Amino acid sequence: MDLIEKATVMHYHRHRIAECRYGSVESLGWRSVTSQLARYEVLAKVGDLNGVSILDIGCGYGDLKAFLDLHYSNFDYIGIDQMPEFITKARIRYDGDLRTVFYQTDFSTVELPQVDVVIASGALGYRCKNDRFYTDMICKLYNSARIALAFNMLDKSIFPQHDLLIGHDRDEILALCRALSPRVVCVNGYLEDDFTVFMYRNGANG
Repeated sequence: MDLIEKATVMHYHRHRIAECRYGSVESLGWRSVTSQLARYEVLAKVGDLNGVSILDIGCGYGDLKAFLDLHYSNFDYIGIDQMPEFITKARIRYDGDLRTVFYQTDFSTVELPQVDVVIASGALGYRCKNDRFYTDMICKLYNSARIALAFNMLDKSIFPQHDLLIGHDRDEILALCRALSPRVVCVNGYLEDDFTVFMYRNGANG
């Protein structure tokens, strides 16, 4: 994404914060807590997340960390988001948790750490003029994962035209993923306009 596109995303979220309340799921761009949780429930099915290291791309306020704490234990968590307002609240929220860390940075430009599982919820849904951005980012996120990558996208065939957000062709995304990974799983049906993809490494079981 270029600087104007990144600035547009930040302006969008700052407008949502002012309109919907700082700390709310709506300020992150989700329609409701219900839709956010529906995505988290599917993403967490990527595998057994007990005792693993997790990288959360576009982590927002760290809501995924809170969800995972209800179902898994003994995992290390790294959250990345470019929005300073989100990271500030997330750091306060998890202050003192030695196995949780947040970084305010652009995941598309920094070198990502090697972790067991990478999760990206909503991070690949922003419009970008560079058509290769999405394929390049899927490759980058997958290369950061030792066990698996789990990400969701909006379904182009259903999602309406939007100034900032973009839907993707599910078949084209799956073809790319299958060229990279020996095992790819696609989950549909949990929300009308969303799909989730799991990409596994050799020998990894979901």
